[in-house]
Amino acid sequence: MAFDLRYLGHSAFEINNNENYILIDPFLALFPKYNWRNLNIKEIFVTHGHSDHLGSAIEIAKAKEARITAIYELANYCADRGAFINPVGLGGWVDYDYCKAIFLPAFHSSSTPDGQYAGCPCSILFEINGVRIFHAGDTCLNQEMKIISEMNKPDIAILPIGGHFTMDIKSAVKAADWLGAEVVIPMHYNTFPHIRADVDKFKILIEDLGKQCMVMNIDEVARF
Repeated sequence: MAFDLRYLGHSAFEINNNENYILIDPFLALFPKYNWRNLNIKEIFVTHGHSDHLGSAIEIAKAKEARITAIYELANYCADRGAFINPVGLGGWVDYDYCKAIFLPAFHSSSTPDGQYAGCPCSILFEINGVRIFHAGDTCLNQEMKIISEMNKPDIAILPIGGHFTMDIKSAVKAADWLGAEVVIPMHYNTFPHIRADVDKFKILIEDLGKQCMVMNIDEVARF
């Protein structure tokens, strides 16, 4: 069975698996018309606590009675604000009704919008209908990506390219090479002045590796 991946801007994505919706890092400032209230949202995944990733997760979770999966400290922060949670650590697969997921390392920082410690930042690898999707979160290039490829080679890699706070284009291209995914989707660029990036250059460099680079516009849907 196919599923749809929809880009919501910045690092936010929606996965639609048979009309059951999963959100990742639902920062919706670039897509304020996103009509989440009319969707059957089951699960929300958050890579770390920064406001441009936690976004509207707590509001959506409370309104839709959806569950937030996040690293232990961040999950507890969400619970303290009324959300239903699934706290996790790094390295173990967790089964859901519509996917399975494993939280993996990212190299960044993580604090809540009010400055509380939010645990370690994470990347997330999903498996949906036999397809593996790696959302890198906010990270620099790191050797863990070689282990991720060896242990759980992703089919699709969603990578930050904006630099300054995360990988830049050069590092993201190397990450795509190490991860081995055949489809690469750029994220976390051009939202703020500090993370301006030439996505056309990134696309050319990814295609030079023999991979497909899927540059998605906000509200664009890809079917896998």
